[in-house]
This record gives sequence, structure tokens and C-alpha cells, in this order.
Amino acid sequence: MSTPALIQAVYDSGVAEWMRQSLKAMPFVEAAHVLAIATVFGTVLIVDLRLLGWAGITRPFSRVSRELLPKTWLAFATAVVTGLLMFAPNAITYYGNTAFRLKMLALVLAGANMAVFHLLTERSHSGWDTDRRAPIGGRVAALLSILLWLAIIFLGRWIGFTKGYDFSVPEDVQFDFQ
Repeated sequence: MSTPALIQAVYDSGVAEWMRQSLKAMPFVEAAHVLAIATVFGTVLIVDLRLLGWAGITRPFSRVSRELLPKTWLAFATAVVTGLLMFAPNAITYYGNTAFRLKMLALVLAGANMAVFHLLTERSHSGWDTDRRAPIGGRVAALLSILLWLAIIFLGRWIGFTKGYDFSVPEDVQFDFQ
């Protein structure tokens, strides 16, 4: 199945139709999405600030990570489900939306940054819990994480202000600047 056909199938789905027809669904789903993203960003920010040595330096990194990671994953799962629910009724519009595509790219990059950090960088240093700040690899991952999540939030808001608008100039418009 081609991507446009898949997007059309999502748009035509029962879930999408329900979201379009329900007056109450979208506000609740969107509120849950915003709260989930705020929780993801908040928990990630706490861990990243610890890695940078800017906050929570008296707490071992492993403890901060262990306590917050389950909350982060729960909030992220909620954000994915609510995001899919918001995507479905507008799938065709979102598919061509530059802000949406950039947000998805930022999400992939944030995931890649997290995977590299947890699979490679974090395992390379034994002093994570005792050092005031993480080694350079950890600090770079933390800074990238903060920047990517800020981009995700910014782009998510941008989607709402660009959805459905066509900014192209019609061919039959004649400009007279005299």
C-alpha cells in the first residue's frame, strides 16, 4: 500500500469519522495530548539538567533516571495515542503540512538521540552517579534532547496555525504595483 493510500485509509477510518463527528472528543484528546507532552518534556528536562550539571547534582544520575523514565514512557505512550487520534480526522491535511513533517522528523531525531545515549554513551562512563556533571557525550545528548523537545513543542503548536491553509497565490491573480 502506498503512503497516500495509507493516509487515505486512516482518514476514512471509523476512528477518524468518530473524531470528526464528536463535538467533545477533540478538546479532551487535545488536552490529554498537551498534558502528556508537558509531562514528557518535564521529566526529560529534569534528567537532562542533571546530565548538564545544572540541577539535581546531589542526586545520583541513575536514581533520577530510574525514577523518571517510567513516567516519561507512560506519558510518551499517551502522547502517541492521543496524537494518532488527532491525526486521523485530518490525515490528508497533515500529510502535506510542513510543520507536521518537521515535528515527525524532530521526534525521530529525539528517539535516535535517546537510543544512542542509552545504548552507547551512558554505558561508557562509570562516574555518572558521582560526577557533578556528565562527560561531554552525556552533556551533548542532554543539550540535543532539550533542543529537539523544544522544537517538537514549537512545531506542534505551529501545526495548529498552518493546518488547512493554502498560502500559494492563485495563477489568475494580477498584481499591479504602480
